[in-house]
Amino acid sequence: MPIPYKRIELFANLAIIVVAFFIVAVGIQRFVLSRKNAPPSPVIAIGSKVALADVDWAKNRKTLLLALQTGCHFCSESAPFYQHLIQAAASKDVKLVAVLPQSPVEAHEYVNSLGISITDIKQSSLSSLNVSGTPTLILVDGNGQVAASWVGKLPPSKESEVIAAF
Repeated sequence: MPIPYKRIELFANLAIIVVAFFIVAVGIQRFVLSRKNAPPSPVIAIGSKVALADVDWAKNRKTLLLALQTGCHFCSESAPFYQHLIQAAASKDVKLVAVLPQSPVEAHEYVNSLGISITDIKQSSLSSLNVSGTPTLILVDGNGQVAASWVGKLPPSKESEVIAAF
């Protein structure tokens, strides 16, 4: 092969390597690094008003909403904590309300299957509560304003934080 063809082949191979490197670098930047800088999942703003039909916030010093959803494995895994939460809430005069998007019959069956004895179960879209994932706990004061919220299956330290917030 004559020398000019070898040089052209060498430059073509180098160009291919440079372009491939550039494509990989752009891909890493867009799909890997951008996720680290992504905004956190929406948080329910402290002090925001909660709109939930048939709940008289003023009747209780505090109300804890448990936003659940049938089929949510984190909700099911959190059932032992919710059972403990019911006892703690009763001793501190905190009302518990389960909120599910499913029909009332489905919601009652699901809550009962978890072994959670909550009598006040409401049907509402989770988006109306600004809930983007389940389970979500929302502590509401007597004025119907959010005092605190927790999202997901909570580690023991956060479970203690919920109870201490009563």
